[in-house]
Amino acid sequence: MKLTAVFIPAAEGGFTALVEEIPGAISEGETIEEARENLADALRMVLECNRELARKQEPGGSHRETMEFASL
Repeated sequence: MKLTAVFIPAAEGGFTALVEEIPGAISEGETIEEARENLADALRMVLECNRELARKQEPGGSHRETMEFASL
C-alpha cells in the first residue's frame, strides 16, 4: 500500500507534513527530510492509537488477523 505525503512550506520556515489518506497523521520539520521522518513517527502513533481504540470497542468473540495490502 502506498500513501501520499504532502509537504507544505510554512511561512516561518520549514514544512508542515501530512498523510493525505490518514486524518491526524500530521507533523513538521525544518527540512523535507526531517518532516518526512517526523511524519513517519506521527503515522505510527496514529495507527497505534486507532488500534488500541478499536480493541477497546470490539465485542467479545471477534476474530482478528493481520492483512497486508499489496495494491488497492
